[in-house]
Amino acid sequence: MLGMKILPALLLCLPLVAHAEWNEFDHDFEQDKPWVETAAQLPPYPKAENLIPFNVSSATRNRFFVDSASISVGADKVVRYTVVIDAAGGARNVSYEGMRCENGERRLYAYGHPDGTWSKARNAGWESIRFRSLLSYHKALYEDHFCSDGVNVRDAKAAVESLRRGVR
Repeated sequence: MLGMKILPALLLCLPLVAHAEWNEFDHDFEQDKPWVETAAQLPPYPKAENLIPFNVSSATRNRFFVDSASISVGADKVVRYTVVIDAAGGARNVSYEGMRCENGERRLYAYGHPDGTWSKARNAGWESIRFRSLLSYHKALYEDHFCSDGVNVRDAKAAVESLRRGVR
């Protein structure tokens, strides 16, 4: 007789157990979704007053800057920024790039021209950052400003603060 009273109570609980297991499945499934990159939007060409210098190595005479107005951290967890390199010989290189902290990759989106226009980079996919090179500005940005233990800076404001403080 007792079994007859327990059986209906158990039957009422089954949907709750099944629902809880389904929620776990959904959560696990969401974690395994492939990463999808958000479309990058080219920023305005950098202005001198927005350039923040950063140190790469004493082994180079080039000077390196990030345009503070161009920094963003997307929903896809990509840190996007414009880098300006003034070569010792007088040339200036400007590029708009992205960095994925979780896997140590970088991507070139566009090149800047002296007239203030951009040319989109062709066939520029994600590449590993060269962590062994002393002259890699990507390495310096990754290790010192945008990523810490493979984790992104919170937002553009935190990235700008890190650049202004210098090596953290």
